[in-house]
Parts: sequence; structure tokens; C-alpha cells
Amino acid sequence: RGLGSDAHPQGAQCPHIPPALLLPPDAEKTPGYWNKGARRSLESALALQPTAQRAKNIILFMGDGMGLPTMSAARIYKGQLAGGSGEESVLAMETFPHIALAKVSGQYWGVALLPLSESPLTPLCFQTYTIDRQVPDSAGTGTAYLCGVKANAKMLGLSGAAVYGKCRTTFGNEVDSILHRARLAGKSVGIVTTTRVQHASPGAAYAHSVSRSWYADANMPKEALRDGCKDIAYQLVHNTDINVILGGGRMYMTPKWSPDPEYPEDPAQNGTRKDGVDLIAKWLSAKQGARYVWDKKGLDAVEDDSVSHLMG
Repeated sequence: RGLGSDAHPQGAQCPHIPPALLLPPDAEKTPGYWNKGARRSLESALALQPTAQRAKNIILFMGDGMGLPTMSAARIYKGQLAGGSGEESVLAMETFPHIALAKVSGQYWGVALLPLSESPLTPLCFQTYTIDRQVPDSAGTGTAYLCGVKANAKMLGLSGAAVYGKCRTTFGNEVDSILHRARLAGKSVGIVTTTRVQHASPGAAYAHSVSRSWYADANMPKEALRDGCKDIAYQLVHNTDINVILGGGRMYMTPKWSPDPEYPEDPAQNGTRKDGVDLIAKWLSAKQGARYVWDKKGLDAVEDDSVSHLMG
């Protein structure tokens, strides 16, 4: 819950951030208001204990394009919906006990909100530029934060030695993602996205492609197909044994002209694959305990513990 909810007195959930102002407007004008807030911040930091238990699971939430301006706009809008001016509001993510800021480029030392017993200067290593561009795209950044390797723009799961659009530079320059490594270590892994699963952000978790736009074989040049490169949808079901795959992008998984189950009357939603392969059927036949769904009814019906793999 965010600040100001019925379950928490104002400011109690996140004392290190000035609370949303439910007090009279003149409260901000008094030094005591801010001094008390600062004291709460220090007391909270001193009382915070490091987590001693080992995490069982890791979930990486990636808000693609969610930079500081977007967060500021959301914060103000939230506050205005609550009847305030907006700037005094607080987002739920800002209430986390440990938060940090990642700079766009260059070497950077940031001040993270850590217990005072620890150093307040923490090296923040997320520098979201690509090797060949100052302003990055989702493919290069996805490769960086999922594979730990800086890459060139518009390419997935490849080192900077690969050249955009040149299929033959793929081979030997592949880099593995943390999802792929976790699966090799015996962990269950999954991708859940509000965009197509072949999009650059989720695609960097499993694909190696010199073009983020090679969603299906229909999107690839003949030269790339001849040289042995595979489209991103093909790699989705062949590269890494992913347990959960939920998102969009059905058309890239089915043969050309195949009607979509949700929009059978809309030819724009038909399958696009020129090779005639139904990748969904191929995935189902290759996985024991696999289940495929395409609507909420089907997803809600998945309650059997024998389901080891889910695609939707």
C-alpha cells in the first residue's frame, strides 16, 4: 500500500520520505515539521536490520521507459487523485527500505538509502548506454541487465563484436542471460510481459539476434536465413527451457494465414511464419507436463500441479 492508506498512519510506512501532507497547509512552513521528518528518517535507518535469510526466488520487474520524469508524473497524478496538489505524494516503490538511482551513462557513485551502519556510498553499475550509442534502446539495455555484458544497439544476447543485421557475426559472440544460467542451475524460470514475448526487453533473456526486429522468419532477410540465423520466436522455444511464458506475439508462432483463436475474423492477426511451423504445437509436444492457454478462462483453469510448463 502507498502512504495515506487506511492501514497505516500517515508517514509510518516510509519515515525516510516526507509524508503526504494530510496536515494543515501551513504545517510545511514550520521548521519543526521538517526536523521531525528528518529525525524519523534517521531513526528508521538505525533500526533497519540487514536480511540474514537467503532469498528463495528472484523476480525482476522491468518498467521499460519508466525513468524519473515518468515516475514524477505518476506520483503527482496519484496525489491529485487523492485530492492534494500532487507533489507531496509517495509511490509504493519509494517506500522500499533499500532504493538506489542508476545513472544513464558514465562512472557514477550514488547515495542509496541504507542503514547508517553501512557505507552510504554504493557503486551503482547500471549505466544504460550501448557501446555504439549514447541513447540506448531496449535490446542493448536488455542484454546489459540480463546478460551482464554491454552490447550494441538493436541486438539481443550478443557482445559488442557482433554487427547489426549481419547474421554471420552472431556465431561465437553469444552471451547467456541470468535466466538461462538459472535454468542450467536447476531453477524454474519464466517470462511475463505486457508486450510481445519476442520484444527486445524479454527477448534478451533467451535470444541471440543481430536484429531485434527478426520476430519471425517472415521478418528476416533471405541472406540471414541462408546463413543459418533463426528468428526470435524460434529461439524462444529452442534456446532455453523456460517454464513460464506469458505475453503477446502469437502471430509469430504460427504458420502464415493461420487464424488467431481470439480474433479469427481479423486477417491482421493471422500467423506470419513462412516456414509453416507451428511453434506452439512444437513446444507442447517437446515438453512433458506442458499447457498452452490464450485467454483468462484457460489460465484460471491451470491448477494441476503436474503442469511443469505454461505458455500463454
